[in-house]
Amino acid sequence: MSSLQINHLLGLQHVSHEDITLILDSTDTFLEILERPIKKVPTLQGKTVVNLFFENSTRTRISFELAERRLSADVVNFSASTSSVSKGETLLDTALNIEAMKVDIVVMRHSAAGAGHFLSTRCTSRFINAGDGAHEHPTQALLDMCTLRQKHGTLDGLNVCIMGDIAHSRVARSNIYGLLTMGANVAVCGPSSMMPYELERLRVRIFTNVEEALQFSDAVNVLRIQLERDAGANFPTLREYHNSFGITRQRLDRLGRDITVLHPGPINRGVEIESEVADGAYSVILPQVTNGVAIRMAVLYLIGTKAE
Repeated sequence: MSSLQINHLLGLQHVSHEDITLILDSTDTFLEILERPIKKVPTLQGKTVVNLFFENSTRTRISFELAERRLSADVVNFSASTSSVSKGETLLDTALNIEAMKVDIVVMRHSAAGAGHFLSTRCTSRFINAGDGAHEHPTQALLDMCTLRQKHGTLDGLNVCIMGDIAHSRVARSNIYGLLTMGANVAVCGPSSMMPYELERLRVRIFTNVEEALQFSDAVNVLRIQLERDAGANFPTLREYHNSFGITRQRLDRLGRDITVLHPGPINRGVEIESEVADGAYSVILPQVTNGVAIRMAVLYLIGTKAE
C-alpha cells in the first residue's frame, strides 16, 4: 500500500488529491473488516493511542475509540475535567507529560483553532485533529466524502451544497477544502449572517435561497445550528429558520429527482432537518456513522504505520 505524504492529519486545506484518494481507497478494506464476525485486526498492535479531548464529544470519540481497538492499539482516554488542566497546567505541559509515557498517536479535540498544529510542532507523536474550534474537522469531512463516493461513484463533478451554520462550522471548512480538492462543485446556503468572510476567496457558490440551492445540488450536507456557540443570535427564531432553510420532505419531493442528504450530527430535529427526511429514503446519515469508524481506522493505520 502507498504511503501518505503527510505525517499528521491536522486539516484538509493542504492535503493533496493523492492523500485523500489513498485514505478513501484504504477505507474500503476496513469497511470489509467491519462486516466480519470478528471485527479486529492486529495492525496497530503495540502502538499506544491517546484520545485527548478538551471538548465534549459522543460520536467522534466513540468512533475513534472503536477504530483504535479494532486495530488492536492500546487506548488511553483523557478527560480535561479530571486532569491537571483543571489545576492550571498548560496545554503543552499536558501533551509533553503524556508523550513522556511513550505514546505513538494523539487524537485531539480542542476549542482553540490550531491547537493540534501547535502541539505537532513541539511533540514527536503523530497528531490527528478530531476538531479544533471552528477551524477544521478532517475525519468528518473524509467520512462525508466516503459516503458520497459510495452513493455516486465519484466526487469529480458532483454538485454538493453545505447547508446552514457555515460560520461556526469546522465540518463545513473541511468539507469545502476536501471536496474542492477532489473536483466537486461546492456551494453553501444559509442566512447571510451565518456566512463567514473567507468564503469570498474560496471557489464556492453562495445561495441564500434554499430552493435554488436544492436545484443546484446532487447532495446536500445539512449542518446543525450550533446554539452552544450563540448561533441562534443570527436569526429571530428556530421556527423561522426551519421555515426558511429547513430541509423538509415537501421541498425534496418538489425536485422530482433523487438527492442525497447528509448530516454530521447531532441532529436538531425540526430545525435544520425534518425527521421524515433524516429517517427517510433520501438520507445516508446512518451509513455516515458506519463509514466514520472505517475512515478513522484507515487514517490511524496510514498515520500510525508511516515510516519516519
